[in-house]
Amino acid sequence: MENNDFNLLQQEVQKIIDLIAAKNGKEANDKLVEISQQLDDFLDFSDDDADLIEISRYQVLLNQLHQKINELN
Repeated sequence: MENNDFNLLQQEVQKIIDLIAAKNGKEANDKLVEISQQLDDFLDFSDDDADLIEISRYQVLLNQLHQKINELN
């Protein structure tokens, strides 16, 4: 994967964090689902160990953000 893909992913995750901070759980959850699907696609097409490690870090982060979103509702 390209560094650009991870930069875009980081920006999208930041949008989720911003939505949580604004207590906008619905939009945050919608964005989280979108990014989760994108991560799954990255996982399906990646075979580089460094990429897989980075993807797993994002998966853990998204799981934590999902818990925060559920606390909002």
